[in-house]
Amino acid sequence: MTKSTPSHWITSISDIADEDIYIRGYAMQELVGRLSFSGIAFLLLRGRVPSPGEAKMMDVILCSILDYGLQKSGTLAARAVVSVNPRMTAGLAAGVLGAGDYAVSPEATGVFIGKTLALWKASTQDLDAFAESHVSELRAAKKRVPGFGHPVFRHVDPRSEKLKGFAREFGVWGEANELYEAVHRAFQRAANKPDLVLNDVGMLASIMVQMGFTPQEMEGIAVLSTFPGLIAHISEELQSGAINRIVPDSHVDYARTRRVLADDLAAAGW
Repeated sequence: MTKSTPSHWITSISDIADEDIYIRGYAMQELVGRLSFSGIAFLLLRGRVPSPGEAKMMDVILCSILDYGLQKSGTLAARAVVSVNPRMTAGLAAGVLGAGDYAVSPEATGVFIGKTLALWKASTQDLDAFAESHVSELRAAKKRVPGFGHPVFRHVDPRSEKLKGFAREFGVWGEANELYEAVHRAFQRAANKPDLVLNDVGMLASIMVQMGFTPQEMEGIAVLSTFPGLIAHISEELQSGAINRIVPDSHVDYARTRRVLADDLAAAGW
């Protein structure tokens, strides 16, 4: 029977039926206990059952961030918010908004790698030659390459190396990773910065590009990875009994200029 009106939404993600809940067509009763949380997360996002290696790599990704402590603005925001609105959901919402271009999110790096991969495939150059010419163009245009550099690590970011090792072990390393590493090497040479590292966010992004995730999905996965730490910080704040966290005056430089309203109103023509 043909429907007389178009559907408001069409989804293939889940279906709640009388006999069970279906996730991407699979009965929830069959999934629970057969796939891990990370495996089911992959299924939800990619729409297919992961290989054992993909499920293991997804588990590594979700364990790769966890918590940046009080060095992350989202953590500070979450704790400040729950000190005046003592609810877990309020803190989580504030913490999530602390992810973006300069913290946590690999989205910008994912966009860069995806576009660069497409350019390389459309070219006739081999990997290293393309990386050299592409870096030259980027530097001439004064464009930033996301995922390079770290305030502490030099030459090697140990977190990146560990992620790379797992990706190779689990069979999810591929051309996106090789390309990004070639661009990194070319950038080190062009900038004369042999100690410039490929950081953990860059490595995460290259692995997730290779696994087929969109840049927007990458941001969501990264935020999901921070939830255990964020929940712990919010719980600690709620149990502390502190009310209305504010920046103390000793940490603020105030502009002490005093102005005469009547004079300025007259000068403005009031």
